[in-house]
Amino acid sequence: MSAPFRLTTGSSGPRQQSPTTCGSACATVARMLVDAPFSRWVVHGEGHPVPGAEGRTQAERFASWERTVQARTNGWTTPAGGMTIAWPRAMGTPPWGLKHELERGSSRVGTRYRLVSVRGHSQESLRARYRRLTDLVVDGEPAALYVGNTLLPRHIVLVIPGTRSGELLAYEPSSGRVLPLTEVAFATRRLDLGGWSVPWILVQPTGHRRVGSGLPAVAPWRVPHLNPDPTPEALRRASDGGTLSSSSA
Repeated sequence: MSAPFRLTTGSSGPRQQSPTTCGSACATVARMLVDAPFSRWVVHGEGHPVPGAEGRTQAERFASWERTVQARTNGWTTPAGGMTIAWPRAMGTPPWGLKHELERGSSRVGTRYRLVSVRGHSQESLRARYRRLTDLVVDGEPAALYVGNTLLPRHIVLVIPGTRSGELLAYEPSSGRVLPLTEVAFATRRLDLGGWSVPWILVQPTGHRRVGSGLPAVAPWRVPHLNPDPTPEALRRASDGGTLSSSSA
């Protein structure tokens, strides 16, 4: 049986198969990282065939699944059957569509995502966003980063954890390369990801799991951080018979 699909610094992953499917490629690679039978089929053609990922070669199967993903992310309906805004495929992948795709099979079961705009942030704020991202991005819970120039977002990369604490990597789908994503480059808008340098939008994990999904989780639920130093007012309410609450991160 083939080894599980992994990406590390210097890895060569699959490449996007059309000029407008960088987001679809990121979602496909994210699914390959958490779904071993899916990755074995796409990479090696082993196991049960996956509907929507047909083809005789890895590139054909990857391209087929990109089209399957793009039909979902850019369509009129959400995975839950609700209505959303359709998006022209020539304009790539909309953030809300990529959010739905990450929550429905391209991350660990129960992982939730939110959209965060980072375009107009100061360097100090971008540093804080980057550090928060190092806490949120773990194995099976990647983020997507929209990058571009000063005018528009033009490309999407997948943000995954590195092997060292606080290290982030970026899977860049136009080349298939896995590159370091450093705090300095992020905060100073000097990224070099597919030729684009300015961070625009993050599709990032919330750090909490969806309860009551009806699906088994593949990792323990995250426990909110407790405030170790209750305020004097909270202590006073507790002594008066109230409850001492804790705050989550």
